[in-house]
Amino acid sequence: MTSLIALWLPILLSAVAVFAASSMIHMMSPWHKNDYRKIPNEDELRSSVGTLGIPPGDYMVPRPESREDMRSPEFLEKMRTGPRLIMTVLPGGDFSMTKNLVQWFLYLILISVFAAGIAGSALPPGAEDRQVFHFVALTAFAGYTLALWQMSVWYGRSWATTLKSTFDGLIYALITAAIFCWLWP
Repeated sequence: MTSLIALWLPILLSAVAVFAASSMIHMMSPWHKNDYRKIPNEDELRSSVGTLGIPPGDYMVPRPESREDMRSPEFLEKMRTGPRLIMTVLPGGDFSMTKNLVQWFLYLILISVFAAGIAGSALPPGAEDRQVFHFVALTAFAGYTLALWQMSVWYGRSWATTLKSTFDGLIYALITAAIFCWLWP
């Protein structure tokens, strides 16, 4: 068994390396450029929806009030004729990515902590690189990718977007595992 304390450096450095890799993937490549399509008549939509004063949050349209309502002819007609929407409304005001980037970095640390915890509980100091890579890569890959798939399964998110993000997660997992192999005590 290897303690989390002994793995603090690979935890931190893998989070920094994945942060840098994700920044390059999203800012320097066109890989995710078309993940979100532009709505036709965007200004008309913004003006119409803006007058509704919808507070920030997640919404579904149409949304039934109960299970019984899901079977009502009125609800079924709304579903049939559309539009059907699942949307997230973000707050207006000045835009800064600082909060998002801080949360992303904390998430990266969390994934590395889980990878360290699982690998550390299974492997002693001096473990073979192949074993370290195996445990860390699988754990990090699961952390970075598996929850993405339910968004396509249940909420209609584009499978292309999910698959691209899954590939990103594979890159992040490989980076994480390589750093743990390099710095395993």
